[in-house]
Amino acid sequence: MSQFFMNKKSDLVNEAIEGTLLASPFHNLCQLDVGPDIRVVVRNDWDKSQVALISGGGSGHEPAHVGFVGKGMLTAAVCGDIFASPSVEAVLSAIVNVTGEKGCLLIVKNYTGDRLNFGLAAEKAKKLGFRVELVMVTDDISLPDNPQPRGIAGTALIHKVAGFAAAQGKSLKEVTALATKAIEATSSIGLAFSTCHVPGEKRDDRLKEGLSELGMGIHGEPGASTLKTQNSREIVRVLTEKLAEHRPEGKKVALLINNLGGFSELEMAVLTRETLNSALGKSVKQLIGPATLVSALDMKGFSLSTLLLTPSLEEALLSPVEVSGWQAAVKVKALKSVKGKKVAAAKQAKPSENAGVAAVVKTICTTLVGLESELNKLDAKVGDGDTGSTFAAGAGKVLKELKAKTLPLNETSALLTLIGEQLAVVMGGSSGVLMSIMFTAAGQKLEEGEPLAKALSWGLDRMQHYGGARPGHRTMIDALHPAFEALVAGKKLSSVATAAKKGADKTTKMSSARAGRSSYLNEDSLNGVKDPGAYAVEQVFAALAKG
Repeated sequence: MSQFFMNKKSDLVNEAIEGTLLASPFHNLCQLDVGPDIRVVVRNDWDKSQVALISGGGSGHEPAHVGFVGKGMLTAAVCGDIFASPSVEAVLSAIVNVTGEKGCLLIVKNYTGDRLNFGLAAEKAKKLGFRVELVMVTDDISLPDNPQPRGIAGTALIHKVAGFAAAQGKSLKEVTALATKAIEATSSIGLAFSTCHVPGEKRDDRLKEGLSELGMGIHGEPGASTLKTQNSREIVRVLTEKLAEHRPEGKKVALLINNLGGFSELEMAVLTRETLNSALGKSVKQLIGPATLVSALDMKGFSLSTLLLTPSLEEALLSPVEVSGWQAAVKVKALKSVKGKKVAAAKQAKPSENAGVAAVVKTICTTLVGLESELNKLDAKVGDGDTGSTFAAGAGKVLKELKAKTLPLNETSALLTLIGEQLAVVMGGSSGVLMSIMFTAAGQKLEEGEPLAKALSWGLDRMQHYGGARPGHRTMIDALHPAFEALVAGKKLSSVATAAKKGADKTTKMSSARAGRSSYLNEDSLNGVKDPGAYAVEQVFAALAKG
């Protein structure tokens, strides 16, 4: 089944055009009403006093070409079906409706359907008395032996240059000359990991995993060669070396980094970094992108285009426009960093001895290590089966420090802070961070003079604040909260252990969890199963009560 977001395939292009017009930030676009089968988007602020610029082609390359209609770029865009050239009648309608005395320039990507339909429309318009010229964009260098190079992403650069010339009030001859100059100065090459997904059709998965295709066409047509890599650095090296063959030594260029539709912004940022760090990068003066300017639906690919700069071409490239699809060029500058203040390392606590504290630490840690298997089995019913291993990792680390006599046992605030630091490192996932928050906050309160019970209660409060869980959410807090309340009230350890057990027992009757992986489970999966974290707390206090 074709996975493509649409209502009806027959209405896809019309509805997409309407959506684009509704979203136009400049409110300067409208559709030409000349019949139901003709799709022409025009500037609604056009007065025919300048040379008209018309481009277009098959849909599926958005934002091209509608996204480039507006002040400073195109006057009109003629839209065909997906990857299909618009009809001669549609192109002729655009010419007739937007062309004034200064004439009209058609900017066409070099594909057979576009050449023929735009070409015939131009001849018909001339016969009707309109002044019309046509330029063909031939920027694709991936097939060097092809006598008819394709027009790809570099077409957007031509729209920009020609649009500037027209906006300056230049004649049709001058606009055509500058557009031609830009075409001759533009080179593009693309690469894709997979072809595009055409509406209503199954994706062509001709490329095997780990491969990439150099020069895949923007309609999904096969490219020049297959590369046995998807490594960003290797791929950029191949593409930039080929582009370098079309750049005279020492010549500065504008670089367009174009997303063909399927790469994430993260990947495009990596490609930008690799390209600007390549040998080609040294010659880049102006950068456009990374951005989607001429796409191929959702093709997982990108292209690089270079425009050899002259003062007139650079001026044209940098001029402001009122279109939704263009991304302004930026001058490439070397990266700079701001010197930051380094966070001071925590003051190392001096090891000290305290037999009573050592006994408590040992009891807690050996209990948790001994519970590893039992807790994992319990967690496998309501989570991902690693609670025991997580707690055992943290406890094992503290036990190791205890045996090595490196803990500040006679300085409880420093001990809690140190344990908090170590748990954040050795305990995986969020549980390690939560326990670290509790011990770190408790250590801070102890240092401020609070008694141990209140300090631990404050640490639990901070754990809840940052973690979001509360009593009743089916977590270890359901056992910790009543246990710490009992400690603050000055009750004996046996009463504290009883409070922890009652809290843990309540979790077996909680029909839903509000935190952790258990929150994704239904009532049947949770019913009668004690929360692993709460059970661990219950067992720790039980062991401490036994002495």
